[in-house]
Amino acid sequence: MVPYAISYWFRRKEIRHSAEVEYEERKQLSFIVMPKDALMTPAEPIKTQRLRLGLCMWVAGMLGVIAITVTVLPQLVADVTLAVPLWLVLLASTAQSALLLAVAVWLGVALAPKVGFRAAAFEAAVTAGSVRSALRPQLRPGLVAGVVGGIGLFAMGGFGFPAALAEGEQQFTVPIIARVLYGGVTEELLLRWGLMTVLVWLAWRFLQHRSGTPRSLYVWLAIFVSALLFGAGHLPAAAMQVGELTGYVVLLIVGANTTFGILFGYLYWRYALEAAVIAHAFAHLVSYVLSLGAT
Repeated sequence: MVPYAISYWFRRKEIRHSAEVEYEERKQLSFIVMPKDALMTPAEPIKTQRLRLGLCMWVAGMLGVIAITVTVLPQLVADVTLAVPLWLVLLASTAQSALLLAVAVWLGVALAPKVGFRAAAFEAAVTAGSVRSALRPQLRPGLVAGVVGGIGLFAMGGFGFPAALAEGEQQFTVPIIARVLYGGVTEELLLRWGLMTVLVWLAWRFLQHRSGTPRSLYVWLAIFVSALLFGAGHLPAAAMQVGELTGYVVLLIVGANTTFGILFGYLYWRYALEAAVIAHAFAHLVSYVLSLGAT
């Protein structure tokens, strides 16, 4: 009996070890955090999970693309003689933005799990998880950062903008829904979920050689670079408003938006993507409400 007992004990140990190895492999390949009691249940194909997550995020981002395209682009070309119908210009602009958004979303879906980044609420939404539970730890830091960012945005617009830029802003009306959807969701998918994730992954892959979790230095560098590009991305719109960009305007636009971008990038790193989305969207809401009270 003793040999059989020993053999049985070793067999049980091998089965348990194999199950734990299988669990770790599946957890690394998937963005879903699986309970260990689900080891022996058939998992949904990884590609299907990623496809559903990417599609959900792309649709959310496209709401902002459509909102900003149909409300702002007609204003920008109002005084321009177009060689093609306006609807064709809107369609081409939407298609271009849709493609860029799709690339950013897919890069995030593929690389974020490798470097420990998450979009917890989006993941819960496509896996029948609790969206409320996923948002709970992100809500407070997102709202606090949004209030701070909104006050800063209002102060910058009310006191820091030069007269030419302030007049230019009055010529182009951007509805608050477009600011919230595009700034809060679309820009965070492009800059944080897409670009920042890629930068961290590149450093982790080629400088850290896939060893452990990404070093804080690499993450901070990615936060700063993506935030700097986020700030520089606002220059074309400023140029359309004032015609010529002075050094002060460039410093103001890039500096302020880079600061906001660093804040949002930190939230994405320490909490999840939705914390950055909440902060960015709420900053626009707070700034809008404050501007209404000032008029």
